[in-house]
Amino acid sequence: MVSFSLEGKVAMVTGASYGIGFAIASAFAEAGATITFCDIKQELVDKGLAAYAEKGITAYGYVCNVCDEEQVKAMVAQIEEEHGVIDILVNNAGIIKRIPMTEMSAEAWRQVIDVDLTGPFIMSKACIPSMITKGGGKIINICSMMSELGRETVSAYAAAKGGLKMLTRNICSEYGQYNIQCNGIGPGYIETPQTAPLRERQADGSRHPFDQFIVGRTPAGRWLQTEELTGPAVFLASEASNAVNGHVLYVDGGILAYIGKQP
Repeated sequence: MVSFSLEGKVAMVTGASYGIGFAIASAFAEAGATITFCDIKQELVDKGLAAYAEKGITAYGYVCNVCDEEQVKAMVAQIEEEHGVIDILVNNAGIIKRIPMTEMSAEAWRQVIDVDLTGPFIMSKACIPSMITKGGGKIINICSMMSELGRETVSAYAAAKGGLKMLTRNICSEYGQYNIQCNGIGPGYIETPQTAPLRERQADGSRHPFDQFIVGRTPAGRWLQTEELTGPAVFLASEASNAVNGHVLYVDGGILAYIGKQP
């Protein structure tokens, strides 16, 4: 029987105080994993700890900038000492800056690349040696449809997420021999509080233009729920996916397979 259980596993989900990371970590807890997470500010960590406690989940939060190699090394060492080797790493922390490319400063570009691509590199680099020693591990990179597609105003984000797709494949290539599986999840357009204004009905009862755009280009005909990412995440974190490596699983309601409805 294929096992989806995460009993006895230690999971680290970056940026998991809320949103997609919180949903994935919560699902891991339900599957039996010990949950550790990090965020860049103490107030965010505290917010996350309160949210997990409200769900009856014991989670362990750490303040860490995933772009700072020394901070990451110290955090991983502390987790190993307090909870054991990290068996499952989810590189979820990320940012986006919606700025036309010719108006974007190099500093803003580097910030997006640093958080969305260099952060996963630093986190993975810190966790892989102990995974090798233990005999295996799982790394899940939160990619994006922008790992495949371009769109106005997101040049840095698309470049970072495209790079993250290739980092996923390269970790597979380099460390698959050590029973380490590195895969990605590419979320579609998710129904969150942040996207709520884009889904509000207009005064005349019609859909918001961006809402129309997304619904019209998604075969599912709707925005996706955060919880719909959790099944794929548990699969990729469990023994059920031991033969799956270097793959990006797009949980997008079919949008990447579809040209969209005729106007």
